[in-house]
Amino acid sequence: MATKRLKPDTPSRRFNVVPTFDEITKSKPERNLTVALRKTGGRNHHGKITSRRRGGGHKRRYRLIDFKRNKFDIIGTIIAIEYDPNRSSRIALVEYEDGEKRYIIAPDGIKVDQKIISSSEKSVDFEIGNAMKMKFIPDGMLIHNIELKPGKGAQMARSAGCYARIMAKDSAMITLKLPSGEMRMVSEECAATIGVVGNKTHENSTIGKAGKSRWLGRRPKVRGVVMNPVDHPHGGGEGKTSGGRHPVSPWGTPAKGYKTRKKNKPSNKFIVKRRK
Repeated sequence: MATKRLKPDTPSRRFNVVPTFDEITKSKPERNLTVALRKTGGRNHHGKITSRRRGGGHKRRYRLIDFKRNKFDIIGTIIAIEYDPNRSSRIALVEYEDGEKRYIIAPDGIKVDQKIISSSEKSVDFEIGNAMKMKFIPDGMLIHNIELKPGKGAQMARSAGCYARIMAKDSAMITLKLPSGEMRMVSEECAATIGVVGNKTHENSTIGKAGKSRWLGRRPKVRGVVMNPVDHPHGGGEGKTSGGRHPVSPWGTPAKGYKTRKKNKPSNKFIVKRRK
């Protein structure tokens, strides 16, 4: 999971850093574990743009990831590490003893032929890739693929290099320190996977050129200060102007330092410490 710096053959490649893909062992996905992914171009069912700067991009198939890890007490074997165009982490193909295959998020350090297991009613070995309820995991352990509601499936710490740490346990609640620095409480009945999400060097990669953004389905971004007054609050003026007001979105919402989280959100009571 390393990166390499390309030779400066062109201006765009001079500072380009790309992954080496050394850990990938299988190039084509399991067809029956994928579904078609239809692109919207940022349009809704009326054909109106509701998400700006989207469109184009390479064609993809969505890999069905087992975020619930509900194949309990059956040993699975890692048979391949694969690339997933839909996420920053790598995925691992697991074959269970009964012959079923599933994809999971590949933890850092996972190897082909390694055994993994998940359990709902007991503790299993604290090995990388094993999943269980957090009430069975000791304090201080690094975990990922964390559920917010028991049985719903993992929702937190799923991207490349992410992990959370179990800080404390009290009255059926687990206090976690999340990648953002936020401290929040989660039910001890929620499941999590031991270890850190793989592909930790993803943050060192660079786009390198405008064309790669287009491959990813990202269209160019136009600054508000170069628009007309009808198009953006920063638009208009004679010559080059800087907007003449605090930065806002096209709809007038402040862009820097303005808190948009709802104060009466039900989950607020579970946050022990805000992120920085």
